[in-house]
Amino acid sequence: MTHQNNTSGNTKVWFITGTSRGFGRVWADAALKRGDKVAATARKLASIADLKEKYGKNVLTLELDVTKPDQVKNAVEQAHTHFGRLDIVLNNAGYSLVGTIEEASADDVRAMYDTNIFGALSVIQAALPLLRKQGGGHILGTSSGLGHVTMPVIGYYCSSKWAFEAIHESLAAEVKDFGIKVTIIEPGAYATEFGSQESLKFAPALDIYTDFKARFVERLKTTERGDPHATPEAIFKIVDAENPPLRFNLGSHNLPGVRAAYAERLATWEAWESVSNEAQGNP
Repeated sequence: MTHQNNTSGNTKVWFITGTSRGFGRVWADAALKRGDKVAATARKLASIADLKEKYGKNVLTLELDVTKPDQVKNAVEQAHTHFGRLDIVLNNAGYSLVGTIEEASADDVRAMYDTNIFGALSVIQAALPLLRKQGGGHILGTSSGLGHVTMPVIGYYCSSKWAFEAIHESLAAEVKDFGIKVTIIEPGAYATEFGSQESLKFAPALDIYTDFKARFVERLKTTERGDPHATPEAIFKIVDAENPPLRFNLGSHNLPGVRAAYAERLATWEAWESVSNEAQGNP
């Protein structure tokens, strides 16, 4: 697909984590194609070396493991010094843990949170003083439609996205007065490498869940997946907007599911409202 040039009138500088594959790679490539500058990071520098060959001085490639806070701080500061500013800080690194609630160990869950939550926090906390000093910026985070609804077998992944949503919502209120904007990107199912072995970790399996998981996997196979290369224009509209949304559904599949989930929640709360009210007691 063709990408429009940056129509917002100025070249934007991006800092993006997880650019070796998936959305991170698609968005970094598209931003560079439209003439923006990008600090692209990945755990292995070799996986993003081709960006350097293709885009020269417009790209700064940095090796970054987001689970190492000192490395994160150095990378963010290096990118800021190199380009003179950072307009968009995009947390995209993450992976999914496959396993039922009973199967996954606390260590498995902690390791995933280290990347999905604490990694993103390290980037945000490193970037905020710089964004404040320069008078603004835009923090974007790749969440998921599963930040509002859940699925079995990847419940811990869903939980990391629920936490991600809450953190960004609080952040948005806290940094608004500094001219810093926050947007949570919520993709539905896309044909990225997210489902590949590199982006999934598997908890040790218990036999009792074998049939349940097999049915779940079969259902997943029939899910229609969006085209990741159709997404950059939507991301550009958000970063170029005067008033970007706090939350943005990427793709057409999330909203019907979210509508149904919230309708069900409201119905349940309302059905139990009299019991809830009794529990208030007298002032």
